[in-house]
Amino acid sequence: MRLLLIFPKNERSYWGGVSRSGKAGFLRLGLPTVAALTPGDWDVEIIDARVRPVDYGVRADLVGITGLTAEMPNAYEIADNFRKRGVKVVMGGVHVSALPEEALAHADSVIIGEAELVWSSALDDFKKGALKPIYRAARLCDMKGMAIPRRDLVKREMFSGYHTLQATRGCPFNCDYCTVTAFFGNKFRTRPVADVIEEIKGFDTKEFFFMDDNIAGRPGYARELFEALVPLKLNWGSQASITMAKDPELLRLYAKSGGKYAFIGLESLSQENLDNMSKGWNSAKGYGEAIRKIHDAGINIIGSFVFGLDGDDRDVFRKTFEFIMDNDIDAAQFHILTPLPGTVTYKTLEKEGRIIDRDWAKYHTGEVVFEPRSMTAQELQNGYYWIFRNTYRMKNILKRCLRSPKGVAYRMAVNLSYRKKALKMPEVSLR
Repeated sequence: MRLLLIFPKNERSYWGGVSRSGKAGFLRLGLPTVAALTPGDWDVEIIDARVRPVDYGVRADLVGITGLTAEMPNAYEIADNFRKRGVKVVMGGVHVSALPEEALAHADSVIIGEAELVWSSALDDFKKGALKPIYRAARLCDMKGMAIPRRDLVKREMFSGYHTLQATRGCPFNCDYCTVTAFFGNKFRTRPVADVIEEIKGFDTKEFFFMDDNIAGRPGYARELFEALVPLKLNWGSQASITMAKDPELLRLYAKSGGKYAFIGLESLSQENLDNMSKGWNSAKGYGEAIRKIHDAGINIIGSFVFGLDGDDRDVFRKTFEFIMDNDIDAAQFHILTPLPGTVTYKTLEKEGRIIDRDWAKYHTGEVVFEPRSMTAQELQNGYYWIFRNTYRMKNILKRCLRSPKGVAYRMAVNLSYRKKALKMPEVSLR
């Protein structure tokens, strides 16, 4: 039996695409993990549509597809084309789990929740000719003894971040805009540290990335993991909460174990905004001091900010830009508030009748798809373009990168990468 697993693409976004060198970003673990869960009597192939066209003439007994919300139009197109050829299609992932009935209009079967608990049942039923429309994981999976993703099924040279892995899942917080708790649950689950280290030892590289939503979410576990990483003398990064700045020992171990950078969701400089999005545990007043502590520990910060919250007016872009520059935040990502299916934000904006565009291809956090409360949609869009362009002007890149002689090369590389995307955006002015 032959299984074809496909990552779809989104051509509208500045993110998640392919660079001039032909590389995509970080290797996503979903389909390589599904491949690892598939019995050995299956011949498995993975196609990433961002870097390789889908050949609908290829032989396949079953096709599996997962993708981000912004990739779903392409995912549905791929599914429809295979089904026209008589090939059964199974779809899964965060978007499909949130809107299974929508996905079933394009697929023979959908997986709701984590695949670990139901994938084997779906394959067994397929072999019997009795594939069910829905396979729903009744609980969250145990992270002990997890399948090691089949990275060998993707071409390494096609990804700028090939060595990715996961040590934790879930999040105890439930930020309104985030899909994490809806899919991975609101309990923080951890893999045995020994399992994580064993997987890392299988890498033939000195650099890797934890795909975790908050690697420091459970400080005791994080300290144990970082201690185990120290002897390996590797370099890594992950997403982490700003609250780790309150724990000097955690910061020390993060850096000592090779943690060179952290993606940190600052989101907003307004405490009212943070409270309203259920992220009140972030203290906007304490951001400056927390950033200094993280920098002093030797960790670079890639800060993430969301615009279009109900408390945001036209001044939010200039204030945020000045904050980034004043605090020498090493690099920044910007996002327009996007009502992703399955989130509290989606339900709220839908109830209020403020969603103005349901073209999923636009749901990549770079386009306005709802009616903001304190500015126009065009002002929000232009502000997003403006802060991206200004943050990544060369004089501003140099100021932030030269904050310390240590790590300059890394900071320059990251900033120049973001600058390439920023330069694709329109040049606009704030009024």
